[in-house]
Amino acid sequence: MTQPLPPARYRVFAPPGEQGGKLVAVQPAAGDEASTQAATTGTPLTAFVEAVEPGLVTLRLFTPTREKGASDSGAIAALAALQGQVPDALDVQMAGETQAAQLCGGEWLLMQGDVQVQATEADLSALGLNACPVWITSAGRPNLAVQLPDLDTLIAFVPQEQNISELNKATGTTGLLLFTPGGAPHAGMARADVSFRAFGPLKGFLEDAASSNMFACLTGVLSVAGLLPDTSDVIRGAQLMPGAPARLTAQFTPARDGAQGVWVGGGAAPVSL
Repeated sequence: MTQPLPPARYRVFAPPGEQGGKLVAVQPAAGDEASTQAATTGTPLTAFVEAVEPGLVTLRLFTPTREKGASDSGAIAALAALQGQVPDALDVQMAGETQAAQLCGGEWLLMQGDVQVQATEADLSALGLNACPVWITSAGRPNLAVQLPDLDTLIAFVPQEQNISELNKATGTTGLLLFTPGGAPHAGMARADVSFRAFGPLKGFLEDAASSNMFACLTGVLSVAGLLPDTSDVIRGAQLMPGAPARLTAQFTPARDGAQGVWVGGGAAPVSL
């Protein structure tokens, strides 16, 4: 590392002028004290920068109670703290996994891989939804994506853990994406290309505030459905978990059966300690 890394906090994926997204602390390597220090940062996640080598940053991620595996929000916060000391394209290693990262338009994006999409049918009545277009989409783990008719329907949806879990089991998927084209003015994201919500009881959470992998899966669906812009290979997504809006960015190559080389990330704004 060319310069000492001071402790910092970042709000990752936050919409302009909003207090959503995810709050992440970034700390220098702490060895055996990492868990203790993570419990005192006052954030749900702390990224410890273990090493900075040519083309590679190594991180350890901790919640206040335990060490966890890879985290895109943790990686983006750490890369924002290191910006100017690392190249614009490099690898990030977390929990033994290595992920490519690149700086694009002032935002760090992480490679999610190729996305495969297949149209399907599903009984959505248990969710209180009428017949809607449905796809199975995967960038490693299959998710069920459902296109809703409008933003009001998306916002009004109330998730029930059992109903979503049963739908995922019935369709051989692990997560649920509900989306509608267009932005969300009330959340400061009127210019977003798509608004969505992400659910994953089978993954250990009911609803996620900012899900990079699931936004990559949604990007593949938009490609298959002909809903991607014709003039750009970058889109913005408004993720609308109630009380915690987030803005994500995806870069991609459209494909007939999904999207190729999908990168997802977003902004990281410093927050006073």
